[in-house]
Amino acid sequence: MPAESTSPPPVSKPADGWPVDPPPGPGASTGQGQWLIGLATWVARLPLGLARALGAIAGVVAWVGSPGYRRKLRENLRRAGLAGIRASVRAAIEAGRMAGELPYICCVRPEAIAQRVVCDDLAVLEEAERRGQGIVFLTPHLGAFEATARWYAQRAPITVMFRPPRKALLGALVAHARGGPGLRPVPAALSGVRAMLRALRAGAAVGLLPDQVPGAGEGRWAMFFGAPAYTMTLPMRLVQSTRASVVIAVGERVSGGWRLRLERFDDEPSPEALNARMERLILASPHQYLWGYNRYKRPHGVVGPSADERPAAASHSPSSPTQMGTPRG
Repeated sequence: MPAESTSPPPVSKPADGWPVDPPPGPGASTGQGQWLIGLATWVARLPLGLARALGAIAGVVAWVGSPGYRRKLRENLRRAGLAGIRASVRAAIEAGRMAGELPYICCVRPEAIAQRVVCDDLAVLEEAERRGQGIVFLTPHLGAFEATARWYAQRAPITVMFRPPRKALLGALVAHARGGPGLRPVPAALSGVRAMLRALRAGAAVGLLPDQVPGAGEGRWAMFFGAPAYTMTLPMRLVQSTRASVVIAVGERVSGGWRLRLERFDDEPSPEALNARMERLILASPHQYLWGYNRYKRPHGVVGPSADERPAAASHSPSSPTQMGTPRG
């Protein structure tokens, strides 16, 4: 349920291991990126189906025009046992649809988003709320991960962590998109972690992207589709500090809106356990995962995986491969 952006430059760590706040970047200027806000607001006025269709076209154009993008999709899909041109094109189309619906999600009234969300798993959420020890929502790069936080914010406040964009031009747009009633964005820095801890100790909810690559000292190598991926330890540390409930949330894209799927996560959310659960969720709706995300990058200052963490084979073959030709729902 958190917001997504590119990783910031490496920052130093205090004695407790949490990242310190980076200095404000040029994106903090309120005069920059205003035209992007205007463009996003205009796109948000389009019917959701049309915005998704235009995004799908843009996704195909990006796939055709960028050999590097095609290569990244092919490599990531191959690791998951989903090789083939058809799978690659479908991944590009769905990534485009995700981008096409984003202005709608970020710019329309939150209650309008909530009206387009169907959730059959409210019992999972209600059980976590009854415990009263806070909720850690974990949402992978799957489906409409921006919509899930906005849906929950109509029910109760939620604190979400995001990484500021590297490009200054995007700063104003990100600041505009990440806020809203009941939605509190905090940076991926010491101040953000502290804000999350305060929220959990008050019995409130927080949101994270568990498959977002963390900075140096904030994760460890764990297998993800048969290859080592640097995976965040923050969910595990938050739960250890607060005994909060953990809920997996996936906003699956369906006709006219989204289907929100909620699952309990009763095990300790270690990097290994997180990646295993993410694999299962992704293979249930593989066409909606953001395969173009550089999940296997090595952050600056991080030592590469040891020989024990490197698999003998480069690819991963799930026991029951899922085809990407027909979307769920």
